[in-house]
Amino acid sequence: MKTTVIKRVADRQWHALEDDQVVGSGEAWPRHDGRLFLSIDSWHDTAFGLLADAMLADLPRPLHTMVDEADVDLRSRWERLGFTARRREWVCFLPTDPRVTGLGAAQPPSGVTILPLGASEKDPLRALDRAIRDEVEAAVGWQEMPAEVLPRLDDATVVDPTKYAVAAESGRYVGLLRVAPVPRQPRIGLVAVRADRQRRGIARALLAEVLGPLHRSGIRTVSAEVGERNRAATALFDTLGAERAGSNLEVVLH
Repeated sequence: MKTTVIKRVADRQWHALEDDQVVGSGEAWPRHDGRLFLSIDSWHDTAFGLLADAMLADLPRPLHTMVDEADVDLRSRWERLGFTARRREWVCFLPTDPRVTGLGAAQPPSGVTILPLGASEKDPLRALDRAIRDEVEAAVGWQEMPAEVLPRLDDATVVDPTKYAVAAESGRYVGLLRVAPVPRQPRIGLVAVRADRQRRGIARALLAEVLGPLHRSGIRTVSAEVGERNRAATALFDTLGAERAGSNLEVVLH
């Protein structure tokens, strides 16, 4: 019978080893809002359990992770460790065809210009991103936004401006859309507009700017995650013909 050994290989990374072969790995990464998220990828239940025990013993609480709600086995593993459901995200597929979304005639409001992907300036874009985060934090709290799983190397929240389309008005940026160019099915990571510029059609104009070229290039749908409690975003995506393909749960251990 093989013995599974857990080794901490970095500050927030662990490996499960059998005969010096990696049979599982665990990682933790902090979000900008302070939450610490975990992920475990293992070949068998023993490695998962040992990795979880090591990580939970070494890391401060609360701890969070995301699970596919339909994956009953994985969800049960985390629940046995004491994790409980905190929030739900809908996994949506949004059509790109303007005849389906109704965005073919979408235009920004008077005085607003939509800058396509990669046309924005980094410093004003970062300033907009920080301002939107502050507004969200002061309202529902950033913890209600879709979980961001990419680690950041510094305090900058905008790493690659080429992934952003931006709405500009009177010399300042007032809205943004972030898209990850995943092959075959790009992913919309965030659509957000400054609080004092909402409900004017800016979000729809940003979506029209991004979805139109994708449709012309042959991409039929994009994916997105929408927080169950974010009624405005849910309503917007529903009106555009988005289909809910599943859901993810954020579970937490206090």
